[in-house]
Amino acid sequence: MSVDARSTHPAIAGQAPSTRDLVGAGRRARKQRRDLVMGVLGTLIVAVFLVSLMVGNTFYTPIDVVRVILGEDVAGAGFTVGRLRLPRAVLAVIAGASFGLAGVTFQTMLRNPLASPDIIGISAGSSAAAAFAIVTLSLGATAVSVFAIVVGLAVAVLVYLLSYRSGVAGTRLILIGIGIAAMLDSVTAYILSRAAQWDLQEATRWLTGSLNGTNWAQVGPVVAALFVLGPVLLGQSRNLAATQLGDDTAAALGVRVDRTRLIVIVAAVGLIAFATAASGPIAFVAFLSGPIASRIVGRGGSMLVPAALVGALLVLVADLAGQYLLGTRYPVGVVTGVLGAPFLIWLIIRTNRSGGSL
Repeated sequence: MSVDARSTHPAIAGQAPSTRDLVGAGRRARKQRRDLVMGVLGTLIVAVFLVSLMVGNTFYTPIDVVRVILGEDVAGAGFTVGRLRLPRAVLAVIAGASFGLAGVTFQTMLRNPLASPDIIGISAGSSAAAAFAIVTLSLGATAVSVFAIVVGLAVAVLVYLLSYRSGVAGTRLILIGIGIAAMLDSVTAYILSRAAQWDLQEATRWLTGSLNGTNWAQVGPVVAALFVLGPVLLGQSRNLAATQLGDDTAAALGVRVDRTRLIVIVAAVGLIAFATAASGPIAFVAFLSGPIASRIVGRGGSMLVPAALVGALLVLVADLAGQYLLGTRYPVGVVTGVLGAPFLIWLIIRTNRSGGSL
């Protein structure tokens, strides 16, 4: 580089950096923070996952746990870890990731942090269906799961159709969803009031959101749903981000808004339905994951993967706490409900003070 060229280079000549340089530096900083946070979340998930396999009535060393995961036959640990703890921990990760991914999809698409599936009636539909299937139809576990999935999808379609009027407005969909959720909760309460004692116990365990008694048959469909529907949502992340600018602006940028919205709704509802069918409606995970992810990752970029990681970590930690840290054993849905309810109240108060609308 010549002397004249060096003297005119901003970094050498001491000139102020250009706007382009500042924008580039900001993007690099955000990417570094995003990568760091996602790396930390992934590490925490692996650590809590391993701890959940080690602790219990019998403690197993990390080496024994890893040997079982690799398929070796370890005396004692083979059954306890491989048949009891491992399916439970895997379902916690997969269901949590599904809830988190689907929840942030709705919140992004509708531009409202309250627009999560457990607020707008989808989880309530699956819950009412499961209660009806258990108490009234006396169906088995597999049939209950299928029934809950179908009804959850149907409720999502109903909410979408009722809220559609020259497009879907986030506030209108949320209010209609809350109303339908209230009606479905009343249906569930009525069904439970007429249930026999055994059916009541089974339905209540399912409705609370629990990983107790998880087996590989429950895990398989949720894993398949996440691996099929997850990439669909990730493939729509750019179009989904564009819809945050408004339907008209997104359309001007070349996004087929109605098509994008239909694809992401079907994929997100499918994830919620399959996860709920396997674990029950674990309260507030879909609601909490997106806001938590956006606060720790920072603005800029898609929140889909960070929210999925946060959801997986939330369910893992809540299940571990419910089993061993609270003096008695609680279903995972009870722990997440205790965490989520204050956050919901805080969010409503914050929105009201800032002059926003729900």
